[in-house]
Amino acid sequence: MEYLIQFLTSLVNDEDSLQLVFIGTVAAGIFVFGLGVMFLVAGATDPLRRRLSAVIGPKPAKSATGERIAKVLEPVSSYILPQKDWERSKMTTKMVHAGYRSPSALTSFYAIKIVVGLLLPVSVLALAPLFPEVSTQMVLFFTVLAAFIGIMVPNVLLERKIERRKRQLRNGFPDALDLLVVCTEAGLGLNMAIQRVARELAASHPLLAEELALVNLEIRAGVGRVEALKNLAQRTGLEDIRGLVSLLAQSLRFGTSIADTLRVYAEEFRDKRMQRAEEQAAKVGTKMIFPLVLCMFPSFFLVAIGPAVLRMIEVFSGR
Repeated sequence: MEYLIQFLTSLVNDEDSLQLVFIGTVAAGIFVFGLGVMFLVAGATDPLRRRLSAVIGPKPAKSATGERIAKVLEPVSSYILPQKDWERSKMTTKMVHAGYRSPSALTSFYAIKIVVGLLLPVSVLALAPLFPEVSTQMVLFFTVLAAFIGIMVPNVLLERKIERRKRQLRNGFPDALDLLVVCTEAGLGLNMAIQRVARELAASHPLLAEELALVNLEIRAGVGRVEALKNLAQRTGLEDIRGLVSLLAQSLRFGTSIADTLRVYAEEFRDKRMQRAEEQAAKVGTKMIFPLVLCMFPSFFLVAIGPAVLRMIEVFSGR
């Protein structure tokens, strides 16, 4: 508290103005805290929500922690979520690509951003009195920097989660494609082939097996095969799967052989994989320049030219 008063004193020279600023800050904090408590209590004790829960009946089994978090954040979800529909749709797509399909996933993500974005600056202000040699301007700079890091870190972690999941799906796609070709050429229909491939890949590629099993469940629930395959492409976000879905949709629409379509796509996909591998191999030479220049060449020059340099120093020094 004393540090906060000193910080406000450095910003406001007049003592009366300082008192007004301090009282206003405390009042605003108490008002925001009370407003949040009021929303949480109103959401938890809403008779309409309790009545609807009793009429609807028990929900499917979910994680108790997730249910609790969703119930707590529901009253304030409209305040922490993006107001623009396109931004909300974009973030929802990212959450699905990361593997979070819960309806409360987007709300939980923005709540984490807000909590971390507030917790880090408060931690900086709490630790500032332990370093009295740090100036007020530096404390303010580190506070703003901590708030920026707290807001950006969840986005970075989400992007890394998306890339890791896409890489795992991409690694399992060639095996799934080969198994689909074998199953369809053996006489299985597309639905049974997808079910068999999902069962076979459950141990080696569980993420892709889960996505294929979800496609089969959607088809059983009455969703069209083309629509279920398009949902698969949207959930994964992979261009390879999107191309396969487009070919299968055309094959189902025009009545051509699914086995022939899968065989042609498998050959094209092998060519793409080979081209991608050749591209990565061609980049190795360029990527090796930096480690060679920073690590290998200094050691090489030290060993090759070092003795000559020492000899020249001895000669010119007259020893």
